[in-house]
Amino acid sequence: MKPKIIKTEEDYAEALVRVETLMDAKSGSTREAELELWSLLVESYEKEHFQIDLPDPVEAIKFRMEQEGLRQKDLERFFPGKNRVSEVLNHKRPLSLGMIRSLHRGLGIPAEVLLRELPA
Repeated sequence: MKPKIIKTEEDYAEALVRVETLMDAKSGSTREAELELWSLLVESYEKEHFQIDLPDPVEAIKFRMEQEGLRQKDLERFFPGKNRVSEVLNHKRPLSLGMIRSLHRGLGIPAEVLLRELPA
């Protein structure tokens, strides 16, 4: 099978099979180069057809807290006041620009996630 732009579900399924057959390619081999090309083709198709929405900013904060083993109290350094942490985590107060910057720098949460506005 020759590499080609993936346009249909059938092409996509065939491409995934091809990628799977190439997964054991040796580093520096022509099979590895082919695997890289097929992976890019599959990724391009998936970006267009299987878009994943950015998460809710508060859910992203909670997820990072879980990942890092942080408690609500640990977030106080990123907010202008103790009560703000609770208010934000309970969706009672939106994130301010300063909070977004602080959370982005301190916890590494992507700014585009923290800036996301949720439908009312």
